[in-house]
Amino acid sequence: MPAAPRQRRAARHARSADDTAASSPRKEPITVTRITDAALEVVATEGYDALTIRRVAAVLGTGPSSLYAHIVNKDDIDDLLVGRLSAEIVLPEPDPATWRDQLLDVFGQIRDQYLKYPGVSRAALAMVPTNLEALRVREGSFAILLAGGIEPRTAAWTLDAMSLYVSAYALEQSLVRQRRKNPDQEWVLSRDELVRRFTALPADTFPQTRRYATELTSGTGTDRFTFTLGLILDNLRPST
Repeated sequence: MPAAPRQRRAARHARSADDTAASSPRKEPITVTRITDAALEVVATEGYDALTIRRVAAVLGTGPSSLYAHIVNKDDIDDLLVGRLSAEIVLPEPDPATWRDQLLDVFGQIRDQYLKYPGVSRAALAMVPTNLEALRVREGSFAILLAGGIEPRTAAWTLDAMSLYVSAYALEQSLVRQRRKNPDQEWVLSRDELVRRFTALPADTFPQTRRYATELTSGTGTDRFTFTLGLILDNLRPST
């Protein structure tokens, strides 16, 4: 017996609803990995200042409450970011003969990771890392210093000093790059312009700045980075 028009319409609507449900893609679940990916995307495209839980949630197409099932707060995201970047660091087998060069290489890698993401080194400042990858890098760096014969407490304080400098260096570089993109920031000067301004200063007030303008502005950022870490390492005295 043919179905009543009302029943046929109800069945048609039910099929349509089923078809729609079947064709609708399931949302990818929120995970710590996806949160970290989204946070890095925000920093890479908008800078660290734009990084908030709400902004990360927007990139993931969800609400902030969805993230709290996986993170505690913004500091948690910072820890995840430092951990993700630390995972890219290649650690050598500690060698007493080349420990200095090994440490320079490791911290050069850390610098390069920070420079990929404008301002992200702020996540590492004033924070004790708990991420296993960040701890792996610290353990490996500590082992290199110990292999070089550096006393444990001196080695620990050396790591703190180097980490602070690398974070500050990367942050300064990211700020300079950001300001150079702004046409109103005319005070970000080239080296030639700095030399010109220094040599034009009053000689009676700035004699040394005028005389050594070239030296004061010499070297690339990388040159000065290596020089500063060298100052720290060259003043270490291996224990006997």
